[in-house]
Amino acid sequence: MKSIYKTLAECEAENKNAALCIIISTKGSTPRKAGSKMLVYEDGSIFGSVGGGALEMQVIEDAKKIIKSGIPQVFNHNLTTDHKMSCGGTAQIYIEALSKHFKLFVFGGGHIGNRLAKMANSFNFNVTLIDERAEVLEHFDDDSIKLVNLNYKDAFPVLDFDENCFIASVSHLHGYDRDIVAHCAKVPHTYLGMIGSKRKIDTARKMFIENNLLTEQEMSKIDWPMGVPISCQTPDEIVISIMAKLIDVRGKLLAKS
Repeated sequence: MKSIYKTLAECEAENKNAALCIIISTKGSTPRKAGSKMLVYEDGSIFGSVGGGALEMQVIEDAKKIIKSGIPQVFNHNLTTDHKMSCGGTAQIYIEALSKHFKLFVFGGGHIGNRLAKMANSFNFNVTLIDERAEVLEHFDDDSIKLVNLNYKDAFPVLDFDENCFIASVSHLHGYDRDIVAHCAKVPHTYLGMIGSKRKIDTARKMFIENNLLTEQEMSKIDWPMGVPISCQTPDEIVISIMAKLIDVRGKLLAKS
């Protein structure tokens, strides 16, 4: 039988919404004892058990609320008075939601993209780095980051864009960045940013309008120039600015969930 730890690892790898429930103490007669664990998914399905019956039904409902709030909590249960169970004992159950990992697609593996991918990975983003230049990616030394050695147009069909997706366009050519933004503004995402000067962005805006590629409303959702507005020049400083923006957007999303 598969262990709950393996199931937890699979759940995190697949970025599923779920909560871990652990009996941390019991008194008297209870169907399960301290250390018993159960994983509850967003739809109410479970793996494992904390004892069945009315107790387990309530724990499932509590877990679904924790998945939405993201705030861990300890619940006290009197099996007789709270759940009409004849056991007569009490149980304390700790519930916490699994950490949600957002995807980040970084287009461009140059000075900025390389540093951004590594820093975002250390801040629990699931990072994919895309660049057509094999010589740029072959020296990348972090196995936990997915590398896609394709031109951005060929990469689009193999990338899993969804509502939890962050996108950063930091490619080595302005034309590439414009094409990437024009495409990604129309696919599911939660954040889209493009690096660049005011002139680069003004040029992109003009081209998008003249060629009917993006509307003003679509462009208003793009973070450009990407990052928080701080005085910065070096690649490391620019990446800190971008990373601060990504963390801020993610934090506000989690606060709403």
